[in-house]
Amino acid sequence: MTPTRRTFLLAAALTASPALMPTTSAHAARDEDEYDTLRLRWLEIALGAGYDPTAEPYAARLAETGELARGFRQTMAPTATSLWPGYPYDPPTGITQSYSRLWTMTQAYVQEGTGSTGDAGLRTDILRGLDHLSATVYNPSTTRYGNWWEWQIGSPRLLMDIVAALHGELTADRVAAACAAVDHFIPDSMLRDYSGTSTGANRVDLCRSVALRGILGRAPEKTALARDALSPVFPYVTKGDGLYADGSFVQHTWVAYSGTYGQVLLDGLGRLFALLAGSTWAVTDSNRQIVLDSVEGSYAPLIHDGLMMDSVNGRAISRGYLKSDDRHIMRSDHFHGQGLIAAIALLAQGASAAERERWHASVKGWIERDTVTPLLTAPQFGVGDLARLHAVADSAVEAAPEPVGHRLFAAMDRAVHRRPGFTANIAMASDRIAYYECGNGENPRGWHTGAGMLYWWADGIGARSDQYTDWYWPTVDWYRLPGTTVSTKRLADRAGGEWGEPKPAVRWVGGVTDGEFAAVGQHLVGLGSTLEARKSWFCLADTIVCLGAGITATDGVPVETVVDNRNLGEGGTQPLVRGPGWAHLEGHGGWVVLDRSALRTLREDRTGAWSDINTTSTTEARTRRWQTLWLDHGTDPVDASYAYAVLPGASRRTVAARAADPRRLSVLANDSGRQAVSVPSLGLTAANFWRAGRAGPLTASAPASVLVRRRGRTATLSVSEPPRTGEALEIVWDRPVRRVVHAGPGVEVLATGRRLRVRVTPGMACATHECEVTLS
Repeated sequence: MTPTRRTFLLAAALTASPALMPTTSAHAARDEDEYDTLRLRWLEIALGAGYDPTAEPYAARLAETGELARGFRQTMAPTATSLWPGYPYDPPTGITQSYSRLWTMTQAYVQEGTGSTGDAGLRTDILRGLDHLSATVYNPSTTRYGNWWEWQIGSPRLLMDIVAALHGELTADRVAAACAAVDHFIPDSMLRDYSGTSTGANRVDLCRSVALRGILGRAPEKTALARDALSPVFPYVTKGDGLYADGSFVQHTWVAYSGTYGQVLLDGLGRLFALLAGSTWAVTDSNRQIVLDSVEGSYAPLIHDGLMMDSVNGRAISRGYLKSDDRHIMRSDHFHGQGLIAAIALLAQGASAAERERWHASVKGWIERDTVTPLLTAPQFGVGDLARLHAVADSAVEAAPEPVGHRLFAAMDRAVHRRPGFTANIAMASDRIAYYECGNGENPRGWHTGAGMLYWWADGIGARSDQYTDWYWPTVDWYRLPGTTVSTKRLADRAGGEWGEPKPAVRWVGGVTDGEFAAVGQHLVGLGSTLEARKSWFCLADTIVCLGAGITATDGVPVETVVDNRNLGEGGTQPLVRGPGWAHLEGHGGWVVLDRSALRTLREDRTGAWSDINTTSTTEARTRRWQTLWLDHGTDPVDASYAYAVLPGASRRTVAARAADPRRLSVLANDSGRQAVSVPSLGLTAANFWRAGRAGPLTASAPASVLVRRRGRTATLSVSEPPRTGEALEIVWDRPVRRVVHAGPGVEVLATGRRLRVRVTPGMACATHECEVTLS
């Protein structure tokens, strides 16, 4: 192949400066070859390889990079306190933004097709900017101030990328200054102690900068330190930050964060695994397999048609359009999902052949189904990620459909229910997981996002896959989030505290699943209110049955259960049709009231801006139309209750027929002691016991979640203990049983015959314990 200008520049970027080339021994020469190899590999990971820069979407993306770079070059105006007007070094976000712009200029310089490839004047200004930041603020004589993240993650990550790309054109002094700055702001002690801000995704980001610092500065001990410091990230944890055996991912100690922080962790590890593979510093810790397993166990279940469910995106749900976002990209659930999908495509390079084929099938399926923000042209991606995604899309692997089944992420109080016609997600809170997270001026009104919020997406013609994407968070009524039970008492912004501090003092949150259906429950205590309730969701074949009981408050204001709140878009006209005990919304689905409660409805236009919920977002305002359905429990209710069913994607005829057929579904109990349902057509009985008691044919000696499925002459009993006391409990199923086929770990069969009686020793993780029997 004839070398191109791009090929020349990237090769030149990886040619060491003569002043840095030791020539004292063959061993040193071999080491230098390895450093060069790893620099080239890093640039291929970051900037891509194997694509045609004259073809789309690469040509447009490269041209955009060049245009941005030329604009940055024209407006760069160094002063004692900034490099660009409007981006002062205090707060330190201005430092990170300055390095970000220099990185864009660097990409335009070294990549072909930008219109500025090899531009000597552009290179001069990049070096001028680097020198200015080094001299004025980002150097070992500066004591950091403001947000630690800017100094220890945001800025060094970009600085090392710039040095990697321009390495052959930088003097030894410039390289040394960059390395010294990283050494100062990320001291070795940060990577030797796994605590504080150096855990989970943050630890991976820190290791990324230090590993590159070691390669670029030819300091093998630094790269070894970064590699070894990854090891504490790998093992499963039982509290605090990290991956859990049930697939949960937590960051900031109390926040469900499989999105955003989870994406950072997966992307960072994918890059480091690929960078160091086969080198002196290869990541060989056997626990790295836990990370590979997390693709299918932790992340994929939370991705739906290309989006990442907002229940695990933390305070990032409030970002929208950021003021400092030079490309003005909407940071929505699809943005976060696509970042994860790109990370999975990258991590696949270091996976086994079987894993890689399965992951590529999933990625290809997400690519084909994401019609909101098409993945293959997503504006957040540079040509490196685009090239990897296009390679998967063009491969012979068959696209995988969305899976069917239920995943209970008990360690982060989340549940995902997938059926052929819809996907649903439940978000809860406990003394382990925060109601919500706010901080840095972000997400100040997320108060009730953990109060049983029920997200759902229906398939089929007219269904809105952008339900939570299209200006949802700036325009939604924060006191009427779907599925929640709330006191309408007004709350102050950031109520309860920042960084996941607000948590309810409750333990019974979780549920049980047989992998297909589930019983999920939440002991709800209101944030900043006297509200208390027991909420259950029974996740079935085409329905989610929602029960609430013990609803009590003394705030002097009404208490509501929000059956749903659907985003109809700008001026939506979808008709809502009411019938006796039911309602149907075209293009969405329907709801059936199972008791005699009066269903109230409201259609309204709501206007909001992202800056209303995020101080760093744009002030542009938009209006969206909302269809709200709710149950009013009155002011200061005592022991109120509700019972309704959600039928995502159902036709009007189906909803009406379901409301007229009381035999299809029976509510066996709905009070503050137990909630239970029976669905004969599914052979299912399910119950949440808030305390010892009986519900239909089921009896529990202690708080528990129980699900029974009959299939012909066999049945499976599934049990969990959401309070997580670990103490043994007994379950009785009043049904004649012939014999036990299988009793799983923690299950002891005490009796069969006229009824089944088992003792379950549950452990502390709200795990499901099963017993399979044949029936008399």
